[in-house]
Amino acid sequence: MSAIIHQFVVHQLAVNEAQELVMVPRSQCFEISPQIERLTEQLNSVYAGKPGKGVGGLAAAEEGNFTTLLDNLGEDQDSFYQFSLATTEMLKKTLLEFGKIETGFLLFCQYQFLATDYIFIGLLNTKQHVEIDRSLELNYSDHLDLAKMQLATRIDLTERRINPDANRYVSFIKGMAGRKVSDFFLAFLGCEELVDVKQQNKQLVNVVDEYFQSEQLAPEEKHQGRQQMVSYYKEKIDQGEDIKISELAEQLPKGNSSFVDFARGGEQSIEETFQADPAIIKSLNKFSGAGGGLTISFERKLLGERVQYDPHSDTLLIKGVPPNLKDQLLKSS
Repeated sequence: MSAIIHQFVVHQLAVNEAQELVMVPRSQCFEISPQIERLTEQLNSVYAGKPGKGVGGLAAAEEGNFTTLLDNLGEDQDSFYQFSLATTEMLKKTLLEFGKIETGFLLFCQYQFLATDYIFIGLLNTKQHVEIDRSLELNYSDHLDLAKMQLATRIDLTERRINPDANRYVSFIKGMAGRKVSDFFLAFLGCEELVDVKQQNKQLVNVVDEYFQSEQLAPEEKHQGRQQMVSYYKEKIDQGEDIKISELAEQLPKGNSSFVDFARGGEQSIEETFQADPAIIKSLNKFSGAGGGLTISFERKLLGERVQYDPHSDTLLIKGVPPNLKDQLLKSS
């Protein structure tokens, strides 16, 4: 599915010879080309696939804050360009206030995907690629490192127009373990995190497991239910849409009670709608754990067949050791 690009521009945050953080602006927005369209689709896909995002809303409009810049954004190219300049300057100012130096290319894109209007803002760095031409000469070039995108936000303009009071229209990458972005990136946006996406997804998996247990479903029914859940997650991630409890209920095996009522009545608080965390797909397919020098991972469907667990002795019995592991064990004995 293609995105409809309205505006696209890039500025740079760099350190000058005096070791000062400066903005290097582009002179104007890009003309929309097939290359820009492909890049935007890649940005949207990579962003949607990032696990552990946070969700919230923007602070009330005040003079000089990001909300005011967004409120004053017009529909023409020049207005978007001025918005991007002011936003980049605001991010630079926030970084200096927090004593941080972050460099890279700040991308701004306003686009429509599946009838929803978005603004994407992301700070990306580059990595060097080596190419060989027809004369067998090596050519070096810098490419945007999309895979390592860690500072980015996507604002759902449609949701902000329709349901602003819910404060669920801003999402952002929370960063890798040990690196918090909330200290400066959320301050720059004026965004308060209201939903922990990672935690919501984990709680949903727990509630689904509890529901299967309460309905006394057979192991095969549980396996099929998890596979249907995996398919539903993949579809939502590909389309950039949120998980909806009511929709998911239609994908799960039917029991004596309603899954929607079961989820609402549980001890764990779950939002009716929240973003999908791609990391959940792995947990739905596999059991995995590590500790004490031991790492174990196996497909869920093997439990009760090739893998037996005895909770009383806290023992796993594995039938049919993988050949490569078996070979190592035999050589060490």
